[in-house]
Amino acid sequence: MDELFSLLASCGMECSRRARSAKRGWVVVDLLILLVLANGAPIVTRNILGARLACPLDGGRCWFDGRPLFGHSKTLRGIFSALLLTALAAPLLGYDARLGLSVGALAMVGDLLSSFLKRRLGLAPSSMALGLDQIPESLLPAMALHGAFGLHGGEVFIISGAFFLLGLVLSALLYAFGFRKQPY
Repeated sequence: MDELFSLLASCGMECSRRARSAKRGWVVVDLLILLVLANGAPIVTRNILGARLACPLDGGRCWFDGRPLFGHSKTLRGIFSALLLTALAAPLLGYDARLGLSVGALAMVGDLLSSFLKRRLGLAPSSMALGLDQIPESLLPAMALHGAFGLHGGEVFIISGAFFLLGLVLSALLYAFGFRKQPY
């Protein structure tokens, strides 16, 4: 697992050094933008495509406890949309597309970890688990890519905390505009 994190972190590290030094104060905001895009892409894609291309990532398989691995709401379409959007957005923010792809991949791993844990706890797909729904998908990318973004330890936790709060606000807004099925 450490090798995977090292590989993902190194993907965009060199290409992003120049951009980072030129805009040091915006790095936290940039990573928050990429995290919001990674986690919002599956929701927006679901609203655009409906049930088309919605293949559950776990294929309906269950864990030893008889519950789904992730649940029907975690789809290949959602993962691909997150990866594509973060890879396209990163260069617009001054980073290498591979770094954006790494952010998207790690955010989705964190989201899948959250879903896996929620199924083990007996929570239904798309049900609310305050903190568990927001922290893994922001903390994992921030920790794994802190070197590529030049983040200090405190900034990693600031990003995770800010994403937690931003996620609650954006979820309510997406619900109000009909993009989410629940207001969280």
